[in-house]
Amino acid sequence: MSPVRIIDASYVGVPETAATPPGPIRFTAMEALWVVFPVLQHVLLYEGDDDMPPFDAILQSLRSSLAATLESFAPLAGKLVHLEETGDVGISCSASDGVRFVVAECDADIRRLAGDEEHDLRVLEALVPEVDMGRLPTALLAVQATRFDGGVAVGLTVHHGAADGRALWTFVEAWATACRGETPAATPCFDRSLVKMPGGDELARSVLRKFAPNLPSVALASSVFEDRKRLIRRTFTLDEGDIQCLKLRIVHLNESGGTPLPRPPSAFAAVVALAWTCFARCKSFSLDDDVWLFFFADIRERLDPPVGAGYIGSCLTKCLARLPARELHGERALAAAASAVQDEINKMKEDPIAGWNFFSFDPMPSLDRLMNISGSSGFSAYQIADFGWGKPRRTEPIRMNSDGQVALMGSRDDRGVQVSVALLQAAQMDEFKSNFLALLE
Repeated sequence: MSPVRIIDASYVGVPETAATPPGPIRFTAMEALWVVFPVLQHVLLYEGDDDMPPFDAILQSLRSSLAATLESFAPLAGKLVHLEETGDVGISCSASDGVRFVVAECDADIRRLAGDEEHDLRVLEALVPEVDMGRLPTALLAVQATRFDGGVAVGLTVHHGAADGRALWTFVEAWATACRGETPAATPCFDRSLVKMPGGDELARSVLRKFAPNLPSVALASSVFEDRKRLIRRTFTLDEGDIQCLKLRIVHLNESGGTPLPRPPSAFAAVVALAWTCFARCKSFSLDDDVWLFFFADIRERLDPPVGAGYIGSCLTKCLARLPARELHGERALAAAASAVQDEINKMKEDPIAGWNFFSFDPMPSLDRLMNISGSSGFSAYQIADFGWGKPRRTEPIRMNSDGQVALMGSRDDRGVQVSVALLQAAQMDEFKSNFLALLE
């Protein structure tokens, strides 16, 4: 029996005063890729104290503030549809749109869920609403509020084509701000015409013809995600001191190797270098094998012209690095890894659009030797998700689909980095942790 029980489900409608686009919002080519990998989910865990309102009052505040937020985020309440006459997919909006709002209760110990290094994935997955995105039309957004004895969870499921991580947290920030009775600062933008890509709409259609040939069905074979339920997941947090020490170690390794850096590495490059090194060392790769690293870069501000931080959509390009396992086992592993990460970032800056198709690789990496980074150390999720009863005690991504996936976000104090890791084998996770801690000493 699941420890989470659904007790109610309803819809929060878009206010009549909300402006809705006159026609469908067609996905760009970057967004069309997500039609076959659509699910993005996060959960926010709040421990109760004397300042936390009763659950019924929380529900009322969440519903009313969600409605107010949909005034400017109305397309997220729409449906993703297949436009048969043109072959596009797009967001269809109407006056009757609404966001599914699920209410649940849970018997699990929220303090353990929020505090444990290892994830109780069975419970965490039940704290976000289920949305079947395998066939169009499909909802783009659903939310869930779950009552605990001593706390509350807020879970979100969103279509990744409609919102990448940055867009999701922009929405959460606006919703939380409205729930506190304040005026959201950001003005969201849903105008896809601002994203200038070679090939335009026809490029997006070609993506759909290739990767979703059976529209309106977009379901992938269940075997694609068969490992997901068996993944072991743990979360580690690097504080400000850890990150500074890590950066200094990388600087010193470069200096001792005769390749001084013009500036210290970014927190992102340093933390990814650490995770990549630990991944290579916890696996039984041949020292002559290449170990691959995949990560996304947000290119909103790098497009010509830039689309701005308020763009609500998916605006990501891929970066792909590789190093021989031998280098990631060597004394200068962190420096080599950080340099490879920075090289890929520099390539992306020179041509931000070049990596838009994250299904296209040349050469093709070996997937069993690939670490996949999602999220960003710059996501201040804890700071923005205060709905009026304090910051979440814990926030976690739910959908981590592959062995070697690592999700990043800013830490709870906003000065460190939270690192969530998914691996298939417990012994490898223990080895990952051992290397992680040793490299921080």
